[in-house]
Amino acid sequence: MTQPTGRTSTLAGRLVRLGFADVARVEDLLADLQRLDPSLDDAAGEGLLDTLGDAADPDLALAGLVRVLEAGPLARRFVRDAVAEESGTWLRRLVAVLGGSLALGEHLARHPDQVRVLAPDEDAALDGRDPREDLLRAVGADPWDPQSRAVRTGAAGRDALRVAYRRRVLALAARDLVGELGVEHVAAGLAALADAALEAALRIAMAEHEPAADQVRLAIVAMGKCGGRELNYVSDVDVLFVAEPADRVEETAALAAATRLSTAVMQVCSAHTPEGVIWPVDANLRPEGRQGALVRTPASYLAYYERWASTWEFQALLKARPAAGDRELGTRFVDDVAPFVWGAAARPHFVEDVQAMRRRVEEHVPAGQAQRQIKLGRGGLRDVEFAVQLLQLVHGRTDVFLRSASTLEALEQLSTRGYVGRDDAAELDRAYRFLRSMEHRLQLFRMQRTHVVPDDEPGMRRLARSLGFREQPVEDLTRTWSRHAREVRRLHEKLFYRPLLNAVARLPAEEARLTPEAAEQRLEALGYADPERALRHIEALTSGVSRRAAIQQTLLPVMLAWFADHPNPDAGLLGFRQVSDALGSTPWYLRLLRDQSVTAERLAAVLASSRYASDLLLRAPEAVQLLASDEELTPRSREVLGSEMLALAGRYTDQVEAITAVRGVRRRELFRIACADLLGLLDVKGVGDALSDVTAAALDAGLRIATRAIEAERRTPLPTRVLVVAMGRFGGHELGYGSDADVMFVHDPRPGADERDAQTAAHAVAEEMRRLLAIPTTDPPLVVDTNLRPEGRNGPLVRTLASYAAYYARWSLVWEAQALLRAEPAAGDADLGQQFVHLVDPVRYPPAGLTEADVREVRRIKARVEGERLPRAADATLHTKLGRGGLADVEWTIQLLQLRHGADVPALRTTRTLQALAAGVAAGLMTPEDASVLAHAWETATSVRNAITLVRGRASDTLPSDVRELAAVARVVGYSPGRTGDLVEDYRRTTRRARAVVERVFYA
Repeated sequence: MTQPTGRTSTLAGRLVRLGFADVARVEDLLADLQRLDPSLDDAAGEGLLDTLGDAADPDLALAGLVRVLEAGPLARRFVRDAVAEESGTWLRRLVAVLGGSLALGEHLARHPDQVRVLAPDEDAALDGRDPREDLLRAVGADPWDPQSRAVRTGAAGRDALRVAYRRRVLALAARDLVGELGVEHVAAGLAALADAALEAALRIAMAEHEPAADQVRLAIVAMGKCGGRELNYVSDVDVLFVAEPADRVEETAALAAATRLSTAVMQVCSAHTPEGVIWPVDANLRPEGRQGALVRTPASYLAYYERWASTWEFQALLKARPAAGDRELGTRFVDDVAPFVWGAAARPHFVEDVQAMRRRVEEHVPAGQAQRQIKLGRGGLRDVEFAVQLLQLVHGRTDVFLRSASTLEALEQLSTRGYVGRDDAAELDRAYRFLRSMEHRLQLFRMQRTHVVPDDEPGMRRLARSLGFREQPVEDLTRTWSRHAREVRRLHEKLFYRPLLNAVARLPAEEARLTPEAAEQRLEALGYADPERALRHIEALTSGVSRRAAIQQTLLPVMLAWFADHPNPDAGLLGFRQVSDALGSTPWYLRLLRDQSVTAERLAAVLASSRYASDLLLRAPEAVQLLASDEELTPRSREVLGSEMLALAGRYTDQVEAITAVRGVRRRELFRIACADLLGLLDVKGVGDALSDVTAAALDAGLRIATRAIEAERRTPLPTRVLVVAMGRFGGHELGYGSDADVMFVHDPRPGADERDAQTAAHAVAEEMRRLLAIPTTDPPLVVDTNLRPEGRNGPLVRTLASYAAYYARWSLVWEAQALLRAEPAAGDADLGQQFVHLVDPVRYPPAGLTEADVREVRRIKARVEGERLPRAADATLHTKLGRGGLADVEWTIQLLQLRHGADVPALRTTRTLQALAAGVAAGLMTPEDASVLAHAWETATSVRNAITLVRGRASDTLPSDVRELAAVARVVGYSPGRTGDLVEDYRRTTRRARAVVERVFYA
């Protein structure tokens, strides 16, 4: 910015504050202004300066004003009227044009009388008159007689058309620049003006080629932005030329005549004359592009679209509308091609083709322009337009409300009809309007086609001020533009690459509509067992005109197929209805399923596969949010869960309310684990670890709550330390979905405490903890099983550490040492836990190993368990726990190795089955081949056992006899449909091989 030198004058300082850059030149121009029109005295000049300071470029506005005044007395009178106008609207419009558009300023200098069109009293006449009338009269054509040939042709006609066209653009731009018109009104006005220019150009062409005009009916169909009534100030006008022979004219001759006329129309609009150029007419969207015929008959177009058209051509036809020429022919053509447009989504790879085309457009943006390109670059106009058009084409075939050629109108309908979230649509609408406004202001300056933001400070400053940024124009524009671009790109990727689009597009149109007839046929074809009941669920979900029903109508056709991809589609649909009934009024639920269709697909898989997971979800439907990402389905650690549970429990003084909160966390985690398992995100070891962690965290929280309750009841701190020891599969971190928590309770009286009182208090805590974790609530109970304690059910529920030491020293049997192999502190006093481990290690890992008598006893007990505990009617080859080669076979084999060699092989001192098995191989106690067979059998039996619980919703150790349930178990385990028999055969073969190893290694 040039600053005045020396002492700054009062005027110069004011000019700087108003935003003038070259103060010295401005002072000279103000003197010229006074000389040209002395009536602009000081008072008038003060107001004029303020108005000039509001212009995008005040220097340019003042220079333009001087040029207009220099044009002659008529212009000076108009300007005086504008300055004198009480409202100041006329002057603001004039200054806005002169300061925002160098090209329109030059046009006014050539045609100063057009200043009059900026007067407010001209608005009504312009608004109420079709621009066709103005432009046709300008070229001497009769607006009401299409056959009239009294038209100005040649250079005179072309110049007259340009002058009239610019006059209309001038009026529109003035109201745009002062903020009187929204961007959609400006774009629609420019499109209407383009229609008028095409009509006038056609009249000129018909007059210049009169014989041809009588041989053919010609329609000009607008495409692209013009077709969508969202045209820019300077843009190629995309068109198609459609022709039909006149009566008694052969088609060949008619097409030749139509081609001459069409070529002439293009030349009239795009030729350079002393009055400039209107815009190029682009017919490259026609079949075969530049290589194809310029003009075709409707039948020729339809034949091409039927056989040869590419996906992008149908996308382009979305915006087709009659613009000029024979209106009946144009309307008929657009109606005829509409079925191709709204059936395009059913084409193979349609969605992928549209997405690939957008990527190609983005890749061809010149590297130097990528960050300044507001149309084609990332976060630009095309991101909005492609996303909206793809959604229209996919959903519009069944929803006629989406069939608008206007981006903003279509976006509004997509939001209203539930295909796009309200907030997302509002953000896209704001961003699109802002970017279009930027585009308009850029093009207005020189009336040139451009979409690249200037990289110089003056250019950015002018652009920013034209958009209303005043205090820090460049910085504020850059920040606002960046924010909108980021949001556009985020939403583009969210909507444009939405997986649901692919699924909807693949559905036949009649199925996507989900009419009762189509739904019933489809349900039967998909394998629903009770189509009539399923129909009732569908009707309940989709009936009405609410936004919720609209979204369900979009989701359900796809979800029906997703349910059918899994074992029990009827249960999946029922569960979906129940979840939707519970959450339907919750704003995030349907939005989540629509916008993140991975959630919807996963929900379908879970509901149609697992009664266990479905029951958990129905107890707290908001847990559906966990399905949104792999991260959400990653089990939480013991530490994280423990902290959450204790924090929640601390909010309640009542122990029942506290444990309810804890059990709510446990229920959520069980659902998380079950879903991760069903969706293949967790292996069998991960499931066992996760279930054991959530159980340990719940026990710890339950122990704290119980302790707090007993202390409150006794009104004194607990006189003893309490420990919960995990046993069995819990201690081995190998819990299944249906497992109880096997534990032992240990306590240690504090110094000076009465031992009897300590025993009573510890017993009360243990009983209260068990009660709280098992009381009936909507959440699944956690059963605490203490039968592995010394003397079993006949022994005391809680013992002191000293009592355990005395018992194991005098009375312990080999089976109790075996049970201790999985003993691990789970909750309570950590120091006491270490003491307990130190106490039992010599018992479970005898320094001298086992005697032969002990080995025989272990084998005898195992044989007795097989004979007595296996259910009488059970198939021993299909019982996962006690059957041949099942869990017990593998675990007892490994535990015998631990009892015999644990003292000498430290790696065997683990509560985990597979770790101990690996340690046995490393120590040379078992061959790798045998270990591999046992490990595979253990993992298979555990997976099948878990799958049975997931499918049936309750625990069982035997493969189901019901064919449907067995098929569901097979699918959950990983078998494809129709391979249920393979599961049984594979299971028997795997466990048979494991049993052979057990016979050799365990029974010797």
